[in-house]
Amino acid sequence: MAKLLKRADVLAAADLAHEDVPVPAWGGSVRVRMMTGTERDEFRQIAAQYEDGIPPARFAAALLALSCVDEDGERMFTLDDLEALEGKSAGSVDIPAAVSMRLNGFGAQAMAAAEKNSASGQSDDSGSALPSPSAAP
Repeated sequence: MAKLLKRADVLAAADLAHEDVPVPAWGGSVRVRMMTGTERDEFRQIAAQYEDGIPPARFAAALLALSCVDEDGERMFTLDDLEALEGKSAGSVDIPAAVSMRLNGFGAQAMAAAEKNSASGQSDDSGSALPSPSAAP
């Protein structure tokens, strides 16, 4: 039988996994970590602003803003950086965004919401982790 945890055990657990992700076009790596519950709620609030689905570029930018951290675990970006992140190359953003999706359990449902109003024409079984550049609104 597994150990029955106490409150202190749960609160002390280091449960925010992270990965350092090479992004060659940026000249190094970024650390992508799992979102906290609060950050996931922030992501949901961003997505909820779009009646017809969050645009793919905003989806990826929000993932990075909420999951890229520095060596001390502090977020690298704020939500004020969303437009700047949307302006980065799609190929570069896709790399850490795909890792963020995996770490945070975003799957087909999240992508369907992101692509809901796009003219992508991409099939559900394409294997792509993120929308194709043609999926931008």
